[in-house]
Amino acid sequence: MSFRDRVLEDLLPRCSFPERDHLQCAVSGGADSAALLILAAATGCRVTAYHVDHGLRSESGAEAARVAVLAEAVGAEMRCIEVEVGDGANLEARARAARYGVLPDGILVGHTADDLAETVLLQLFRGGALDALASMDPGDRSGASVVRPLLSLRRSETEAVCAAFGYEPVQDEWNQDERFARVRIRAEVLPLLEDVMGRDPVPLLGRAARLARDERDLIEQLAEGIDPTDVRALRTAPRALARRAVRSWLRDEYPPDAAAVDRVLDVALGLRQATEVGGSGRVARTGGRLRIEGPSR
Repeated sequence: MSFRDRVLEDLLPRCSFPERDHLQCAVSGGADSAALLILAAATGCRVTAYHVDHGLRSESGAEAARVAVLAEAVGAEMRCIEVEVGDGANLEARARAARYGVLPDGILVGHTADDLAETVLLQLFRGGALDALASMDPGDRSGASVVRPLLSLRRSETEAVCAAFGYEPVQDEWNQDERFARVRIRAEVLPLLEDVMGRDPVPLLGRAARLARDERDLIEQLAEGIDPTDVRALRTAPRALARRAVRSWLRDEYPPDAAAVDRVLDVALGLRQATEVGGSGRVARTGGRLRIEGPSR
């Protein structure tokens, strides 16, 4: 058995590719997304690689060409989509929003266990509590906009897939740009945690995320019966369920922060007349009902 076959035999069973005839993969050309494309093609399904060119780097055209070569090598179709993202504040978030805005629903992405660990820490520092741990899920539920089949693989393993297929991954300069908190968590925080605790923190954070997803899903099911605009319902419900109902109600592209949810509950309890929430919106109370005013809705 060749080295290439051994790599596929070891890693493919650990992936969670959805049962579809057609797998659509977002492929930047980095090691993770390239491995996603290679592994997807190894399932025997029809595969399309979507490459989004943000136009932010002079070498982006060459990167698209490399992805095209890889797609042809593994028998996948290729689509390149150009978007415009101007330099400036919140560049990473704006580029991500532009990218997902042109990709099809249910797109497969190459996030790994390492990405999951980084995301957990990022969201915890943003005050996400339970949702911080559960923030990056496989997306294997019906109707998920993003699917992550590689969450059980490590970044070193996606690099091994690329090496086995003779593919040299694109090196994204953003992955070394210390303007982004994720880069410093990857380069500094996770290694420091490993040194302090004497254990690799990535599998531990991944396990915590899996447990948190189960608990989050249960709470969301229980909260579905609560009308978040009904003041009496919010007052009488356990606070954890009331908080979840309000959080789901206010959720836009991203969920509201915990402080905003608590302020809305204060409005329901009569401790406030109204409160500002994300997107310059405002929640107010009239006649036992809550309503959203402003551009959020």
